[in-house]
Amino acid sequence: MPDGSASLTLSLHGAIAEIPAADWDACAGAENPFVSHAFLSALEDSGSADQREGWLARHVVLRAEDGRVAAVAPMYAKSHSYGEYVFDHGWANALERAGGSYYPKLQVAVPFSPVPGPRLLRRPDAGIPVSAFASAFEQACRSLDLSSVHVTFCSEEEWQELGEAGWLQRVGMQFHWENHGYASFEDFLGALSSRKRKILRRERRDANAAGLTFQALSGDALTEAHWDAFYRFYTSTVDRKWGGAYLTRRFFSLLSERLGDKVVLMLAAKDGKPVAGALNIAGAEALYGRNWGCRGDWPFLHFELCYYRAIDWAIAHGLRRVEAGAQGRHKIQRGYLPKPTYSAHWIAHTGLRRAVAGFLQEERSQMRAEMAALAEQSPFRRDGETD
Repeated sequence: MPDGSASLTLSLHGAIAEIPAADWDACAGAENPFVSHAFLSALEDSGSADQREGWLARHVVLRAEDGRVAAVAPMYAKSHSYGEYVFDHGWANALERAGGSYYPKLQVAVPFSPVPGPRLLRRPDAGIPVSAFASAFEQACRSLDLSSVHVTFCSEEEWQELGEAGWLQRVGMQFHWENHGYASFEDFLGALSSRKRKILRRERRDANAAGLTFQALSGDALTEAHWDAFYRFYTSTVDRKWGGAYLTRRFFSLLSERLGDKVVLMLAAKDGKPVAGALNIAGAEALYGRNWGCRGDWPFLHFELCYYRAIDWAIAHGLRRVEAGAQGRHKIQRGYLPKPTYSAHWIAHTGLRRAVAGFLQEERSQMRAEMAALAEQSPFRRDGETD
């Protein structure tokens, strides 16, 4: 391989099961559960992310001269752009209007999971540069005769170094809550302006006055009956909003089995019967909100189950952040502030690459201006401000 990585050998794998979990996780580390062998295998083994669904695994493995796995990356050949949350349909249409084929493409990502984190996974002692991944991805793209490679929701460091390797850089936005050493939810509320504090208290009061009971379940406390109920909520909510569920019922059972206490399910029940649920996954520093579903209509239940209970849980377990997923400017008033997300793109077609580069330059400028404007809507007290 080029870029000073001639001692590395590249192989592509059609299933995460082909790569020993110990080798993969030695590269992935323990901080972000979404890049773990357990999470990715649950997606594949459950039929949620497989060739039939347009996610053909082409996982990258880089081996050192002695044959040891030195670095890995979750990669898929995609026949569409669904389940990614970094939208490139316009790029696909442009290339196809010009007579080219955008699909299949290569996607370095965690399927259906707009969760920022590492994508270029390296053993800490291996000394593998990001440029080695860039070369490996480009080599794979050319050898498979595909249009492009997209590394989505990567770390800022990876994004910077891929940019230095000549890749196109994109910036997105999410809303995250940060724990500034709060001892309790009330302590967090004390950091808000008086008006915003009253709004959040009223929302929590109304949600908790609706005759519902709440539980946060994880590990052995989660049963198949809980997952049956949650899957009903998930599919009914997805069907109302988007018209199709990405995740199969079996995925949730495998997730619970393989990630154990990292899976945190917030459940609301009425008269002992579950009526709503919010799925979270705990990492070393953050609680990640993933899927939500509900049958019924209760005031502020979505905010209570997805945002406020997540904050409660994060404070109680000493986590630094709650990342509540994609979209949702309404999260700002609940203490979740705008944060940048990063992706990097390599496009083989010279004309499309040039056009996308110009688009992304303008988009980055607009995104940063938008984040700055949204940050002004923060519910937190300004320095020197009193109630």
